[in-house]
Amino acid sequence: MFNVSQSESNMTSQDQDLLRIALISTLSTVPSFVFLYINGTILFTLRSKPVFRDTCRYVLLYNLLLADTVQLAQSQVQFLLSVCRVKLVYSLCTVLSMLANLTTGISPLTLVVMPLERYVAVCYPLRHSSIITVRNTTVVIVAIWAVSSLNNLTRVLLFLEISFKKMESWQIEDLCSNLALVLGAATADYDRAYTCVVFVSAGVATTFSYVSVIVAARSASTDKALAHKARNTLLLHLVQLGLSLSSTIYNPLIVALSKVLTKVAFLWVQNVFYVCFIIFPRCLSSLIYGLRDQTIRPVLLYYLCCRLKVKISG
Repeated sequence: MFNVSQSESNMTSQDQDLLRIALISTLSTVPSFVFLYINGTILFTLRSKPVFRDTCRYVLLYNLLLADTVQLAQSQVQFLLSVCRVKLVYSLCTVLSMLANLTTGISPLTLVVMPLERYVAVCYPLRHSSIITVRNTTVVIVAIWAVSSLNNLTRVLLFLEISFKKMESWQIEDLCSNLALVLGAATADYDRAYTCVVFVSAGVATTFSYVSVIVAARSASTDKALAHKARNTLLLHLVQLGLSLSSTIYNPLIVALSKVLTKVAFLWVQNVFYVCFIIFPRCLSSLIYGLRDQTIRPVLLYYLCCRLKVKISG
């Protein structure tokens, strides 16, 4: 009789765990897929017409959004593996971590360049077409990916300082995450230093461009409308930078909360923080950019919902 009661209790506990996992997975997966659809639509929009493919700021926006979309998809896969308590082999976890580091670094690096493009457009309008070309923009994008790849390579070199004996015996006992692969103080210090340098550089570039545009707007020879639009765009870049920076505090918060919360409470808090700090920032900034841009908005709304075509035309 006691064994039957214990068996029923175990089954009830397992059912509750399965229900909890299913609910948390659904609460994160639904908004993630919605935003992946929106991001995919914006990406398609930016490649649908020559005006987008041949305009440098739209090319940079495409690069920013592509990295954010890949990061969102990868984060969702890793989050679901975490919720389901799936432990990966070390090699696969390393690949996921390298992909996350690669795409995470693209956003702030692109946000270093985008404000400078607006700065040249307002302050040097006669030279803008010769300086900001599609070819030069492509070179810059290649350089951005190269710098982010170099960051990954540096992390690999730091990893290789660990002896092969330790590598063979060390198994990831925790769930796969970037934190699980921090093998020493050198790696953690390097990550902090790299993140600070990149975000400070983006902040300085945006602030410098914003101040320069304000100063240029007072000149009689400056296009006031262009300067006003550029100023609003630079403010949006600051918002994008803030949203991108918010994702860097996700892991430290999760680690701190995991030490003080119960398992059930931690799963719910982890889900809320994941949606707020990972999913939303990867979509909101680009969606806002697309909706406020007079060139992108009609095409974007048409692809998001064809029924809006009549309203836009009217």
